[in-house]
Amino acid sequence: MKTSDFDYELPQELIAQTPAERRDGSRLLCYNRSTGQIAHRHFRDVVEYLDERDVLVINETKVIPARLIGKREDSGGAMEFLLLRRLEDGSWETLVKPGKRAKTGARFVFGDGQLRAEVLGSLEGGARQVRFEHEGIFEEVLDRFGQMPLPPYITQRLEDKDRYQTVYAKQSGSAAAPTAGLLFTAQLLDQIRQKGVDVVPVLLHVGLGTFRPVKEEDVSAHEMHSEYFEVTEEAAARINRARQRGGRIVCVGTTCVRTLESASSEDGVVHAGRGETSIFITPGYRYKAVDALLTNFHLPRSTLLMLVSAFMGREQALELYRLAVEQRYRFFSFGDAMLIL
Repeated sequence: MKTSDFDYELPQELIAQTPAERRDGSRLLCYNRSTGQIAHRHFRDVVEYLDERDVLVINETKVIPARLIGKREDSGGAMEFLLLRRLEDGSWETLVKPGKRAKTGARFVFGDGQLRAEVLGSLEGGARQVRFEHEGIFEEVLDRFGQMPLPPYITQRLEDKDRYQTVYAKQSGSAAAPTAGLLFTAQLLDQIRQKGVDVVPVLLHVGLGTFRPVKEEDVSAHEMHSEYFEVTEEAAARINRARQRGGRIVCVGTTCVRTLESASSEDGVVHAGRGETSIFITPGYRYKAVDALLTNFHLPRSTLLMLVSAFMGREQALELYRLAVEQRYRFFSFGDAMLIL
């Protein structure tokens, strides 16, 4: 299987640069795998496709202001840091740019010096282990100096940083938003619950594994970076109970898919647990726990498009993407969504 098998033509103007005026006012392309039926709706209409027996699984991770711009203490040279995850010793796994200036022992300063950093060494995937020095609570210092880590294809300034955060975000730790969830409002979630659908939170802190590009032409040669996930006892019980009563497991976004598929046994039972997952889902993978998927339109040649292709078939996925381009859907993080039943 080749990476080029997951390429498609996307006009630059269809890459959404700003969020829709209303979260749930975005468009929704609905596809039924059993019947082949396609419908063009609005995101707020998703409630019509859910049944009282279903469970809607959401990722309650919260994006931290993980992008820091600093300068070398000795030369004043600029350096960009992207915090990926906190390590056990309190240091951080971090992407740095330009990497050639971030040698072991290099020291950096941010703002007026209330935050400083030292590179401790190199990690896999070109990342660096960085120790930050500060006074007070690190999260509060990061709020002062950090920026929301928008993807590089978004070039316009984000006026409201909360729009790159889901309305149900609780547990800080992500370097990118679980973007399918950005389209929900609190009111829409209330409507879904009133219908009898159980809305169940799980956790996956989005890091390098989600947005690292596939550079190898041979898909099997790509290595996924691990990300932290967690499924509580209560969440596992509620998800399994929904399946037992004939309901569907509907995942909001690929992060929820990767979480449940990492936590499930071959019979589809979801187990409580926490840890690291580097699961890489490509066509040929047999889904164990997920019955339906609500997701964005993803980058060409990306691991996310491969995951979606595994869920509905590569040719069908690319055909629907072709249709989405033809119908002028908005793509990527601030774009429209697709519901695959």
